[in-house]
Amino acid sequence: MKKTLASALLILLTSATLVSAQDAKKLKIGVEGAYPPFSQIGTDGKLKGFDIDIANALCEQMKAQCTMVQQEFDGLIPSLQAKKIDAVIASMSITEERKKVVEFSDKYYHTPARLLGKKSAGLTASVAGMKGKRIGVQRTTTHDRFATDTFKDSEIVRYAKQDDVFLDLAAGRLDAAVADQPAASLGFLALPAGRDFAFFGPVYFEAKYFGTGAGIGLRKTDTALRDEFNAAIKAIRANGVYKKINDKYFDFDIYGGK
Repeated sequence: MKKTLASALLILLTSATLVSAQDAKKLKIGVEGAYPPFSQIGTDGKLKGFDIDIANALCEQMKAQCTMVQQEFDGLIPSLQAKKIDAVIASMSITEERKKVVEFSDKYYHTPARLLGKKSAGLTASVAGMKGKRIGVQRTTTHDRFATDTFKDSEIVRYAKQDDVFLDLAAGRLDAAVADQPAASLGFLALPAGRDFAFFGPVYFEAKYFGTGAGIGLRKTDTALRDEFNAAIKAIRANGVYKKINDKYFDFDIYGGK
């Protein structure tokens, strides 16, 4: 009798576990994988970086089963709209233009843009100073739009990946680049290839171009999922998980901003 009762309880517990696993929210998260230190492929072939750690922390907080789907940045919004992915966690700035087609969570970090070029070039961050210069940007980004609108007498050269911008800058095929400050600092200037380069000109924080921080991109209809992500962002900031991830990559509070 005791054995029968124990067996029945075991079956009930196993069934409950299976139901719980089946009921867990399953999400496909669009990530870039080519934007260090936010998102990149490690030597072990696995995704790593600030965006990846934040995505995993949010999924854990939400008790969701998440699969990371890597693709180029300019394909993320089309994939979201085509329902190939459920959310974008790829340092995507919350801008008025994007908000027309994408629902955003609250920001999860906010950083400025900068110009960078060779130290010996003596470049000036003005329309006249950059006249005729080749400026590299990652295409369809806020940096692309800013450079296109601002430096009208320059040649704007667009790339699929930020890494490719830095490669051509180091090789002398570009005179300058516009990029996110931490991404340029840690993904280029801190490396041997970037030792002869530096930032120049002002820190750019204009909301018109760079929005109000990086948020999680969602379909316009997924307001309930947006609210879940917002609650999760608040939770990991309150429980110390966000700070732990922040300090793993940066020596400043990346959540801030102007």
